[in-house]
Amino acid sequence: MSLNSSFDALISGDLPVLIDFHATWCGPCKTLAPILEQVKLSLGDAVKIIKIDIDKNPSLAGKLNISGVPTLMLYHSGQLISRKSGVLPAHEIIKMIQTGK
Repeated sequence: MSLNSSFDALISGDLPVLIDFHATWCGPCKTLAPILEQVKLSLGDAVKIIKIDIDKNPSLAGKLNISGVPTLMLYHSGQLISRKSGVLPAHEIIKMIQTGK
């Protein structure tokens, strides 16, 4: 399976998919990790949260123009709904998932 088809399969379901592009050396990424766990606890099965390390997936990061981490990208039914960079509080991420903004 190619990188593109596996990525497309990840984002094409009925559930919203929040992708956290991060790096192991990134301090703000480490700050965001427990916030995303809190979001997952709040929303449960209403969202899929996937973490992608840009250093392990440089071609995907390049294709999606990820220039800084953390970058959050929200997809629904294969379409990019929202994209935000930096550390966000849990309530903002939940609002983004629920409203698409």
